Amino acid sequence: MGYLQNLNDAQRAAVEHGLEPLLIIAGAGSGKTNTLAHRLAHLLKQGADPRRILLMTFSRRAASELTRRVSRITESVMGTGYAAEALTWAGTFHGIGARLLRDLALQIGLNPEFTIHDREDSADLMNLCRHELGFSKAQIRFPAKGTCLAIYSRVVNSGIPLAEVLIDHFPWCAMWEVELKRLFGAYVAAKQAQNVLDYDDLLLAWAQVMQDPGFAAHIGALWDHVLIDEYQDTNRLQARILLALKPEGRGLTVVGDDAQSIYAFRAATVRNILDFPGAFTPPARVVTLERNYRSTQPILTAANAVIARASERFTKDLWSDRTSLEKPRLVNLPNEGDQARFVADQVLANRETGMTLKQQAVLFRTSSHSGQLEIELTRRNIPFVKFGGLKFLEAAHVKDLLALLRFAQNPRDRVAGFRLLQLLPGLGPGTAAKVLDRIATVPDPLAALAQMPAPTKVTGWEDLIAVLQPAAWPEALGRARVWYEPHLERIHEDAEFRRADLLQLEQIASAYHSREKFLTDVTLDPPEATSAEAGVPLKDEDYLILSTIHSAKGQEWKAVFVLNVVDGCISSDLGTGQSADLEEERRLLYVAMTRAKDQLTLGVPLRFYVTQQAKRGDRHLFAARTRFITSDMLQHFDVTRWAPPHATEAASPAPGSVDIRASMRDMWG
Repeated sequence: MGYLQNLNDAQRAAVEHGLEPLLIIAGAGSGKTNTLAHRLAHLLKQGADPRRILLMTFSRRAASELTRRVSRITESVMGTGYAAEALTWAGTFHGIGARLLRDLALQIGLNPEFTIHDREDSADLMNLCRHELGFSKAQIRFPAKGTCLAIYSRVVNSGIPLAEVLIDHFPWCAMWEVELKRLFGAYVAAKQAQNVLDYDDLLLAWAQVMQDPGFAAHIGALWDHVLIDEYQDTNRLQARILLALKPEGRGLTVVGDDAQSIYAFRAATVRNILDFPGAFTPPARVVTLERNYRSTQPILTAANAVIARASERFTKDLWSDRTSLEKPRLVNLPNEGDQARFVADQVLANRETGMTLKQQAVLFRTSSHSGQLEIELTRRNIPFVKFGGLKFLEAAHVKDLLALLRFAQNPRDRVAGFRLLQLLPGLGPGTAAKVLDRIATVPDPLAALAQMPAPTKVTGWEDLIAVLQPAAWPEALGRARVWYEPHLERIHEDAEFRRADLLQLEQIASAYHSREKFLTDVTLDPPEATSAEAGVPLKDEDYLILSTIHSAKGQEWKAVFVLNVVDGCISSDLGTGQSADLEEERRLLYVAMTRAKDQLTLGVPLRFYVTQQAKRGDRHLFAARTRFITSDMLQHFDVTRWAPPHATEAASPAPGSVDIRASMRDMWG
């Protein structure tokens, strides 16, 4: 078959596999997306109905890209106009869950007009419940709203009892187990009263529906083929859903790489992919993609050596026909400041050889690790973009406008209403709470709001009532933006920059046929960042990429610098409590190394300046090279030392002594 001729043997075996359960272990840079797209196209070529294929990925953009590739491949084989784009069931786990729950709402006890809270809205609602139960007034500090939501989310997604989650992941909160159970019960009751679901509900409710044999059979029968991407990043709840959809595995394909499972903090578990073959009788077939199309062989040799020490894994040995004499560099540096100067020097040197700044990236374990580098880059006028900064839906002005839309969609959404009402000058939290209390139980809350007289000393009440009235979509968003603009200018000094985000939101909305669909999708798969994203240069077309390792997954650059490859950073102090945590830290380093195409440099600062030590004050700590690169692995690296030029200059003669305290006293006679 001509359209398969450019695939290697392992890729072709995966593409042509039949209907029995299949696990594709796709090593870094092995052409995973291309393989998955060809498998989908091959199924269509064999007569599969595109409307009966379920494709789930971890972002809507990934699903769109796969669908685009499938369309291109199938049209090249079956002729222009073939409707491969009719893969109507392509999206994220959460997006597909939201769609199913809305379709089945009346049959499973939900109101189909439900709205979906993002993480910040959920935290705000958790905080309201926390206050109502009096926990914010506890004599001993009660966990903050974000921590409470994180605990709740981990319990839901991991399927692990609250007591175990507290001991293993939140030991400082273990004393509050009884109170947290009460809080979570109140939180669920509040969501149901307000007709809202949060992220976790989209999976939890779907999994609970699948426990009913009738519903499980009905939903599973919707699709002949189910394909799941990035399976190593799924949690136990997602695995439950998947195995309930296709309990015998027929038509089921999952793709992933156990060596790139790095999202345990989101309750993902590597066990899902490790245990997948044994979930079926006979076991699922495993096809391993080992040929790497990204990196040079020396980079892969070093990365293979690191991951080979993993305690449990699918065996694979990445290889490439991209030969090179240049080994990855392991550079020992005096301290973090020197590391920043070294990286800046190397970035500029690469630029002089024709490698653009965008083709280079600096990766780090946590966002705070790039602080000194950002200062150095700014000092040298090297523009950069840092990923892991302010997210689109976290921006106050975006949340304000979305609150209006959510409240118009579902006026029982107390979090949206509380935020919206307080935009009006003269209307504080107390009045907002009273207004929402008055409309909470009436049949038509918006009508009741319209009949309510304007609260005393509040301006703009009539305009708010008017903008909440039904309007055609997407014109309704334009009306909402026009209403909000005076408030934007009143609240924010940088209104002009923020206005660009609102125009972007309006542009996105124009592609949707309804407010409900827009709100669902923009909550589940928001734009990456606002116009105020950290470090975005306004005039430079070229800029260096700074990114956490988590944010860099799936990306690639010609040159990659990894900061702080020392114990305490990689592996993180917070990631060495259990063997499973340590193994994830090893995988993080592996993911960072396999982002590099031509050059890989690992920085090893030998000293760190640590502030606010409880007993010793500010001090320097000596660091050791990461435990994941052992002495016998050094043969795979070019190990060097670097010191700043001034370190080799002759020292000035020792000065004499001077009493500056006396001089300071003399200033005042």
